[in-house]
Amino acid sequence: MPRTRALVLLAVLTGAALTGCKVPDELASGAQPSGTAPAPPVAPAEARAQLGQLKVAVRGTMDGYSREKFPHWDKVDGACDTREEVLKRDGKDVTTNADCAAKSGTWVSQYDGETWHKASDVDIDHMVPLGQAWVSGAKSWTQERREQFANDLVRPQLHAVTDNLNEQKSDKAPDQWKPPLVAYWCTYATDWIVVKRNYGLTITVPEKTALESMLQHC
Repeated sequence: MPRTRALVLLAVLTGAALTGCKVPDELASGAQPSGTAPAPPVAPAEARAQLGQLKVAVRGTMDGYSREKFPHWDKVDGACDTREEVLKRDGKDVTTNADCAAKSGTWVSQYDGETWHKASDVDIDHMVPLGQAWVSGAKSWTQERREQFANDLVRPQLHAVTDNLNEQKSDKAPDQWKPPLVAYWCTYATDWIVVKRNYGLTITVPEKTALESMLQHC
């Protein structure tokens, strides 16, 4: 998605949230044309400004949490669901079968720089994990809102990455886990901030400190 369009989209969504206006369905659902890239991270200066706008609060508990409360991998285009759309978007020369399952392609994991040639070697990571969202505000959301969050192709929320890194990350915030590729820390921090700000999620003091440190790599 071109940077100008991304900024316009961000302004529309933010303005709607502040004024109470209804967000158009195609924006609220996170829908976008098949194969397009997510919004790029904001500039470091803007990320720092947005970080300062996030509410700092004590991290909540996982009481009542389950992944089923965040319905994910919605159908996006025909037989293709959100996961398959990300595999096509983030991969190169991706071929799919009649059911839209990726049969071949090349994926470079941004978290560690590793290259993979089988879709089974990559997972679709939620930048802000579902459990992390739960403990920072999503517990009080409607199921519809949580579904939007779990399938968001507009914000930089979904990424194809090395599967074992996704498992290592689990539901951890940046004060608990960071990508091994230090060169990616700037982008990781800005993506995290953009997602949390767009969804009104809180951060903890250690989380904020970790993000500030990561932004120093920009």
